Amino acid sequence: MLRLTGITKSYGGRRVLDDVSFDVLPGRLTGFVGGNGAGKTTTMRIILGVLGKDGGQVDIDGAAVSSSDRRRFGYMPEERGLYPKMKVLEHIVYLARLHGYSKADATQRAQSLLEQLGLGERLGDNVETLSLGNQQRAQIAAALVHDPEVLILDEPFSGLDPLAVDVVAGVLQARAAQGTAVLFSSHQLDVVERLCDDLVIIANGTIRAAGSRDALRAQHSAQRFELISAADAGWVREVPGVTVLEFDGGYALFDTDTEETAQAVLRRAVERGDVTSFAPQHPTLAQIFKEVIQ
Repeated sequence: MLRLTGITKSYGGRRVLDDVSFDVLPGRLTGFVGGNGAGKTTTMRIILGVLGKDGGQVDIDGAAVSSSDRRRFGYMPEERGLYPKMKVLEHIVYLARLHGYSKADATQRAQSLLEQLGLGERLGDNVETLSLGNQQRAQIAAALVHDPEVLILDEPFSGLDPLAVDVVAGVLQARAAQGTAVLFSSHQLDVVERLCDDLVIIANGTIRAAGSRDALRAQHSAQRFELISAADAGWVREVPGVTVLEFDGGYALFDTDTEETAQAVLRRAVERGDVTSFAPQHPTLAQIFKEVIQ
């Protein structure tokens, strides 16, 4: 397990990270979200040792991360860092060789990974001839080719079309299923919500929320319910303790002051006609994000 505890960082007199603490668990995808300048990239660079910290601790499996530990990490920076004149397969093989693999093993690993990422027909092309989206896929291959135990990706879905997002997401999910701890940042909250197991939300250098996706959704859920019935649902507006947010014939979306009020609405709906659906509505990641950064 990768654990950050009390990480602080300042530039001049400005503190850009303040008591940043969270865990990245093996076998799980952790989404790291925040606005521009929130501290995501700085945090990732501190984990990797590229940037020094002013205080706090970065641990792996209960001990401080060392330079040898970081050889078990895979990293994809937001800025593309591949050599443009190298051929795609040659480049990924070269990076695998740097991690100690034989030429044969490195070639097999690189080719298999590039094919999984949808670059099987571009192995002999120079990196600079690839589209930006395909360069992004090659960059992800560079981070994965040595089978890292910890994978840190800064905006891995940037520049990818929806089909490419699905391909990359599938590769990352497969790595997590094999036990890799994956931390990735993204501005695409819908992708994060669909993909991640855990969430970390950062704003102005402080962690505003952290935990499993389901726990955070439950924690930030209001008493909000959706009613779909055969009968007109306009009467819901008249129930004490209810605030109707949306209404259309037999459909009503509403907040209640208590769980008991919600049950009272359900009983009255059943008395008035067939109830097709009555269920609590959990907030989206975008809604939670807006709530916690305010």
